This record gives sequence, C-alpha cells and structure tokens, in this order.
Amino acid sequence: MNSSPLELRPPRNRVDPRCRRWWTAQVAIAMIGPLVVAVVLGVILAPWILLVAVGWAAATAVALVVVPRVRWAIHRWEETDTAVYSRSGLFWEEWRAAPLSRVQTVDKTRGPLQRQFGLATVVVTTASSAGAVRISALDADRAEEMVDRLTLLAEDDQRDAT
Repeated sequence: MNSSPLELRPPRNRVDPRCRRWWTAQVAIAMIGPLVVAVVLGVILAPWILLVAVGWAAATAVALVVVPRVRWAIHRWEETDTAVYSRSGLFWEEWRAAPLSRVQTVDKTRGPLQRQFGLATVVVTTASSAGAVRISALDADRAEEMVDRLTLLAEDDQRDAT
C-alpha cells in the first residue's frame, strides 16, 4: 500500500510559549465578567446568588490553570516545502494538512491581545470546504517569515503546475 506524502501525522513544532499567558488572559476575560455580574446581583438582589459566584470563582480558578496547559499540550504546527500541518482545538480537536499546491492565500492576523503578547496567527486558505488552516500563537516575527516563505513556495508550486 502506497503512503501519501501528506499523511496526517502529528506536526513537530509547538506554538510560542507566550501563548500560555495569552490563553490565560482569554480565559480571564471570558470568565471574570460573569463573576462580577454574579457578585453584584448577589449583593443587590439575593444573597444566594453569591453561592453561584463562589462556584463560578472556583471554576474560573481551575480554568485559568488547566485551559492554557491543555491547549499547550494539543496545539502543534509544521511547515514543509510541500504542505502546512496543524493540530489545534480544546474541546474539538482538529488535525489539518494543506498541500502548498492548493494554497490560495497566506495571511497573518493579530488581534489586540495577541499584539500585547507579541503573537500572531497564520491563516493558510485553500479551496477546501473544511476552511482555512489556522496556526495561532506564533511569534509575530516568525509568523511574518512563515507567511513570506509559504507565499513564495505556493507561487512556485502553482507556476510548476501550468
């Protein structure tokens, strides 16, 4: 049985270590707002709501520790001269391989929080119905180099196909 050059395998590279602080900040932003609301409602309306706030505070503390560690364990990426590989997801794990011959665009995106941590996301778009391959939490300079390299490789690959 012939092995495909793009067989789905674990990508070799971890994302930038600063991503753990970025993911911690994301969890904090998502979880602390409802906690504040529960405390305010408990003080104003009914003290029993404070029990909900205590439970939410405990869940927040656990999520602040666990989520970044689990995401760090899962997220991987790799670029070769023929493809881009990624593995991501927390609850829904996704493994992707995109052959450079199918690449339509390569982009770098950075939200405000990513900029704060010096990170960026590389988005490799193909004609796949599954959507683009996203590699989040890369060093911003490394992401810029990757975009340039993949763009050149994809252009060369497509010129060779004509």
